[in-house]
Amino acid sequence: MDANPAADPFAVTTLDQLLALYDAPRELVLKKVTHRLEPRTLAFIAASPFAILATSGPQGVHATPRGDDPGFIVPLDDRTLALPDRRGNNRLDGLRDIVANPAVALLFLVPGAGEALRVNGTARITTDPALRARFEFRGKQPATVVLVTVGEIYMQCAKAVLRSKLWGERARPAALPSMGEMIAAHTGGLIEPASYDAEAPQRLRDTMY
Repeated sequence: MDANPAADPFAVTTLDQLLALYDAPRELVLKKVTHRLEPRTLAFIAASPFAILATSGPQGVHATPRGDDPGFIVPLDDRTLALPDRRGNNRLDGLRDIVANPAVALLFLVPGAGEALRVNGTARITTDPALRARFEFRGKQPATVVLVTVGEIYMQCAKAVLRSKLWGERARPAALPSMGEMIAAHTGGLIEPASYDAEAPQRLRDTMY
């Protein structure tokens, strides 16, 4: 198929065309955003051994996997996350992008949990000796540490993970905050967590496809 939209009579090329194809988002979806690393968010990040860092620069866009022991991305305060740049292939795609364009996004996953945590913000790269030493492992320090200033934080529902059967039969970590608890924390109590969580399985089944 020709990648040129002009050659596709069904191509969606305007915002009005796009919005006409979908129902309007629910009010809760628009309001489930916070701008600080509150305790529930910190608990989710502390349980996460894997995140995807999305960046964009002169060479295009990149999504790079980042993983280590749970909690390897560390909060420094309620607006800042520190991500050690562990040894890789030295292409430095994401770091090159950050030098040119600080806008970044992080997607946190926890094995066994369907939902994901999304963080959008800006990043800078540091060689701060104290931070590098903080992330030393097996006698090796990361060459750099990426500092992400949080712009917005919100939860992504479990549909994608459930459809993909990503975790198979793996159990959800017992101490992990629930989706309802996270959204309630992010919205200042806009929902009642227990009711939201109790209704979630049927809601997901009804809206999976």
